[in-house]
Amino acid sequence: MSPRQQDYYSILGVSRNASQEEIKHAYLIAAQKLHPDKNKAAGETELFLGAQQAYETLSNPKRRAQYDATLPPEIKPHYPYEQKVIYSRSTLKRMDEPQMLYLILDLQAPAESRRAPSPPLNVCIVLDRSTSMKGEKMDVVKATAIQVLRNIRQQDILSVVTFSDRAEVIIPASYQQDRSRLEARIQMIQPGGGTEIFQGLEAGAREVIRSLDAKRVNHIVLLTDGQTYGDEQQCLELASKLAQSGIGISAMGIGQEWNDIFLDLIASRTGGSSAYIAEPQEIKKLLLEKFNALAQIYAEEATLDVLPMEGINLSYAFRLQPDPAPITVDDPLLRIGPILQDTSTRVIFEYIIQPTAVKSDLASILDGTLKVSISSNPLPVPPNRLKFQRPVSDVPDDVSPAPEIVQALSRLMLYRMQERARVEIEKGNIDAGTRQLQTLAANLLTQGERSLAHTINLEVNRIQQEKGISNEGRKKIKYGTRALFLAPPKKELAS
Repeated sequence: MSPRQQDYYSILGVSRNASQEEIKHAYLIAAQKLHPDKNKAAGETELFLGAQQAYETLSNPKRRAQYDATLPPEIKPHYPYEQKVIYSRSTLKRMDEPQMLYLILDLQAPAESRRAPSPPLNVCIVLDRSTSMKGEKMDVVKATAIQVLRNIRQQDILSVVTFSDRAEVIIPASYQQDRSRLEARIQMIQPGGGTEIFQGLEAGAREVIRSLDAKRVNHIVLLTDGQTYGDEQQCLELASKLAQSGIGISAMGIGQEWNDIFLDLIASRTGGSSAYIAEPQEIKKLLLEKFNALAQIYAEEATLDVLPMEGINLSYAFRLQPDPAPITVDDPLLRIGPILQDTSTRVIFEYIIQPTAVKSDLASILDGTLKVSISSNPLPVPPNRLKFQRPVSDVPDDVSPAPEIVQALSRLMLYRMQERARVEIEKGNIDAGTRQLQTLAANLLTQGERSLAHTINLEVNRIQQEKGISNEGRKKIKYGTRALFLAPPKKELAS
C-alpha cells in the first residue's frame, strides 16, 4: 500500500487516539529513518514527504479534527509479524480465593521474511581491560575481537571501546576498510587499572549514537570480569536512555567476580540479557554466537505497554526464548526483546487473579499495546492493541494444558527454585536455602540433568560448611537452570 493510500495515523505508526507527545515521537523516529540525507533508495523520499505531511496535520489540533472527520471507520491493520497466545487454562473458576493463570505470548517473523537479508549492524564491543583481565582472558578477548572484525559484513559498522577506570576508543564507529591496521590496534590493548563500567558504557554509547540509524541493529556488547562500585545508578539510567533510542545491551560476565544481578538489570532495561562465561576458552564461542544472533535479527525490539486491571496482578514474566531471561514487571512498559528471523520470541506471564476479577462471565486479563520495531520496514509498524480475556465458569477447568505450557512451567519451576534458594541463603536462612537446592537437584535428576544436579549437590555441601553460597556456585546454578529453557527435555518431570 502506498503512502497515498494510507491514512496519516498509519504512516506515523500511531493509533487514532494517540496523544500529541506520541505523534511527535513517532514523527521524529520516522524522519530519522526516512530523511533524504540518509536514504537514497527509490520511493523513500516520497515516504519522508508523506510522514512530514502527516505530522503537519496531526500536530495541529484544528487540522487534525477536520482530517479525522473525513476518515472512514478504522479497520484492523496488517502486522508484519505472527502472534500466538497459549493459556494454561481454558476457563477461570468463579471462587472466593485468588487463583493463578499463565499465558505464553509468541511473536514470530512471517515466513517470507525468514530468508530475507538481515539489517546491517551498528555494534560497539565494550571490553573491560582492568588488571584482573590480565593473561589468558585478555588474550582470548583480543583474538575474538579480531575474529569479529574479520567476520563483519561490508555494510556493518563496528566500534571497539576499552575501559578500566577510564575509557578509550580503540576503533571508532565506521565501515572497516583497513582491517589489518585495526587488528594491530586491538593487539596493542594492555590490561591495567580498576573497573568502572559506566566509563565504558558511556563511551560505547557515544560510538553507537554517532552512527545511530533506525535501519540498523544498534547494539552494545559489554564484556567484564569485575564489579563496578559507585556508578551503578548511572549505568542503569544510561541503559534506560539507550533503550528509548532503540539501542540494546548484551552483557557477558567472565569468571566469578562480576555482579550477575547488576548486569541482568542493565541488559533487561533494553530488552537484552546477560551471559555467564565460566572459562576464558568459552569467550570466543559465546561472543561469536552473540554476533551471529545480532545478524539474524528481524525486529530490533518488541515492547508491551500494559494497563492496570482491577483484580489482576502480573506477578512474573520470563522470556523463554531466544535469550532466556526474567523481564522486569515493576514498570508497565515490558521490554520483551528482539525477534529473530528463524526463532520466535516467546514470553510466559504469571497472573494472580483476585476473586473480584471473576464475578462476571468473562474476565479481562490483559489490556495493553504491543509495539514492534522493524528496521527493514520503510514505515513504522502500527501499534497492536492486545486484549486477552478468559471465560469464567462455576465448575473447574478439566482441559489439560497445552504441551508448550507444561514444558515451560517445568523449566520455570526449576529456575525459580534456585531464585528462592538464593534469597533464603542471602538472608541467612541456610537450612531453608539448602533444602530448596536439594529439591532442585532431585528434580533435575528425574529430568536426566545429572551434571547440573551434581554441581548443586557439591554447592550444598559447601554452603553447609561455609554458611554461604560461593560466587561460582551461584552463577553455575543460575545460568545452568536458565540454559534448560533452550534444551530439549531429557525426561518427563516426576510427579
